[in-house]
This record gives sequence, C-alpha cells and structure tokens, in this order.
Amino acid sequence: MSPGTLGGEQPVVDVVVAVHSELRPVERAVASAVTGTVPVRVTVVCHDLEPGLVEERVRDVRRSLDGGPHSMWLVCFSDGVRSPAGPFNHGLDCAQAPFVALLGSDDVLEPGAIDSWVRLQRQTGADVVVPRLRHGALGAPGAPPGPGPAVPTPPARPLRSRRLDLVRDRLAYRSAPLGLLRRETVERLGLTMASGMTVGEDTWFGLGLWSGADVVAYDRRGPAYVIGADAADRVTFATKPVAVELACVHDAVARPALADLPRAARRAVATKLTRINLFAAVHNRSEDHTWTARDLASLRAGAVALAGFAPGYERVLSVAERDLLDALRAPAPAGEGDVARRGAELVRLSARRRRHGTLATLRTRDLRALLAREAPLRLMTASVLTTRL
Repeated sequence: MSPGTLGGEQPVVDVVVAVHSELRPVERAVASAVTGTVPVRVTVVCHDLEPGLVEERVRDVRRSLDGGPHSMWLVCFSDGVRSPAGPFNHGLDCAQAPFVALLGSDDVLEPGAIDSWVRLQRQTGADVVVPRLRHGALGAPGAPPGPGPAVPTPPARPLRSRRLDLVRDRLAYRSAPLGLLRRETVERLGLTMASGMTVGEDTWFGLGLWSGADVVAYDRRGPAYVIGADAADRVTFATKPVAVELACVHDAVARPALADLPRAARRAVATKLTRINLFAAVHNRSEDHTWTARDLASLRAGAVALAGFAPGYERVLSVAERDLLDALRAPAPAGEGDVARRGAELVRLSARRRRHGTLATLRTRDLRALLAREAPLRLMTASVLTTRL
C-alpha cells in the first residue's frame, strides 16, 4: 500500500515504527500513536520480515481507524543488518507530513501525547518538541506497560520549556531523538541514523538535532513516551564488543557539524559521551567478564578521541570519574596477567563511580569546577528537579 491510497485527512505527523520480529507488540505501539485528534499516519517498517506476519498483529487497529483522521500502512525494508538504523531511515524517507516522530515497536505513547506535542509546537514555533520519558513496568503480555520510573533527562533548567539550549539545558543527555521533529529541519541538517550500527545508531542524530535546531521546546508536563519493558530481544540491551559499543562515539566526534561547535558545546557533548557511553562500556562488563587487550585498547581509543574532540572537558568530572578516566587513558598492558589486573581495576573504579552521594562522586579535583554546570552537584540537582518541576 502506498501513502497516496490511504484517504482521510492529510497527516500532520508521520510516526515511524520499525519492527524486526513478529513477536513484538507492534499493534500496541500503533494504537498508542492514534489516540488524539491531530491527524497521524503511522508507517510500520517491516525490517527483514514478512509483512503478512505483522499484518496479522495490526489488523484490528487498522480496522478501528476507518473513517477517522488517522491512518497506517506497512512498508518492507531489507538490508540483512540487525540494526534499527536502516528501517528508521527508510521510514523517514517515506514521510510526507510536516512533522515526524519515531516510536519503538515495544514502546508506547501515553494518551494524547502527540496532541500535546503539536499544541506546544504551535505555541512556540519549535523545530523539536522533547517529551517526558519514563520506563514502563512489566505487565501482562501485550498489555500497555505499567507506571515506571521517570527518566531524568534532559536535566534542563528548572521550569524551562521553551527555547532550550544544548549547553545550558544539558540537551546532550537525551540521547534518542524522540518527540516531535520538524521534517524540514531533519532534512536541512542532513540527519540520519548511522547505518549498520547495532547500538548508538541515533547518537549523531540526536546531538545534531539538539545543536542544529533553531528552537527546541520541552513538554515537561505532557503525556510521556514510555520505554517498553517486555522485549526480550531488544538489540540495544545486548552486550557487544567494546569497539562496537563505542563506534557511535567515534562517529559523533568525527562529524564536522559537531567538531565545529563552540568549545563549551563540544565539552558538554564530550562529558555526556564519557558518562553515558564510555563509562557504560566498562559497567556492562562488571560481572564475569574475561578482559582482553582488545577491550582495553578500544576503551583507550574512545577516551583519546574524546580528549582530542574537547580538550579540558574532564575538569567537571568527579574525583571518582576522573580516576576511572585516567585508568582508561593509560597505555594498555602487554601481559595476559596485566590485562586481567587492569580489567579488575576498571571494574573497581566503575563501581566506586556509581556510589552516588559519596565525597568522591560529588567533588571535582579542581575545586574551581565544583559548581560548574556539568559538575556532579549541579547535574544531580537538575536531574532531581527535572522529574518534579
């Protein structure tokens, strides 16, 4: 089926849902996107998957849309790559509405989310509307996720909802480009998911969006985007080689659009990539992992790349974070026993970094950076306020 045969009102928002398994509750995602009054078209991209299997799942939802302002269609995309990048890019290429939104096949939108985003966009003229984000608690199979914890990103300035700034509102911490995106802005900035990446494929997309969009708004009180908890095969959550996990870091810092940012913006980006990507690669190997020289070399390469991208950014890190970063930057040991000892040391330092509230996690080495925007005290305070104000 092509977009031209759908009938009904012209969509204001094209919602792209990518699905690579007939086991995913894609009908739940689609149904959650069509609860409002703003005309929405949902494009379900069947990734390396027979569309008839997906058609079975969404048949009832499709029938419920007859005669209403919403529509949906299925498209096929095959690339043989276990990455969400390809199908999401294909879905965006199919979009024709003024605005687009991305939705995981096991995620859902709270009722009225898209109406709320569009309302805020019309009030502010935003290129991007950032939604609230929360995790869903596991419920009955196929049922909407129950109430789960809020995700405290971005840790923006208190009560700030209009004209958010990459640096002052710490937008880099919202890794995924979720919410309402003006399609012309996405095209103007040349934003696409990084093809072939199985993790972090949206890193450049998100950072390019936050740094390049003219107006970013935050729907901090509206309905949330809910991350599903029942996808056992979710690609993003599987542990992969360090080089694979950090490919998105190297990709991001090599992008001219980010490399040409002012120093403060590059430092903000590097701080996020260190805390959320580089340190996570260590944490993901904290249990029963056999460390290799290749692991250590890949971690060091990531740390060196970030240092070159934004020299001096590390001054805002806590003492515990700096100790871990120093260990990652150290030359890789040669002997097998030394590799094992270095790996064990990284695990110890990673655990110490995660003991939030201790002096080592609150204080910076350079006390002049103690109250910097990205330093732990202000960042933690802003994160708490984000879920309350």
